[in-house]
Amino acid sequence: MKTPNHTPAGRAVTDLVLELFRTSTRMLTAGDRLVAEIGLTSARWQLLGTVANTDRAQPVSWLARDMGANRQNVQRIVNDLVKDGMLELQPNPHHRRAHLVVLTDTGKEAFNRAMKLQAPWINELAQGLEVEDIQITHRVLNKLRSKLEEEQKD
Repeated sequence: MKTPNHTPAGRAVTDLVLELFRTSTRMLTAGDRLVAEIGLTSARWQLLGTVANTDRAQPVSWLARDMGANRQNVQRIVNDLVKDGMLELQPNPHHRRAHLVVLTDTGKEAFNRAMKLQAPWINELAQGLEVEDIQITHRVLNKLRSKLEEEQKD
């Protein structure tokens, strides 16, 4: 199959993106296995983490933006977590229909349990990797995400 004429950087980013797709799938599968005993999935864990790490309660649309996710998908997960008693919706004084998403005590406990499971797992995963390489990779991914976000604004 003939490939397009990429610049060296374009080829490298293409290779990186393909590796990200493969890694993302494996990361989600590993996350699902890690937190299954708590009744979570990677998607639920990610949402609980986003809510837990905000300075104040936010509506679903803001959480979706922070996660880089589709609002409808985040709403579906929020609804599931509300049914499971891990999140609750509170009135938003600034918008009648866009309720604020808040962790319940059950949600805080589930998130804290997930993070306790995550620490030894992530430490094992990080073994043999250089911190500097991880930091460089983080900066590159951050730049790519920023460029994609700018593209979407146009």
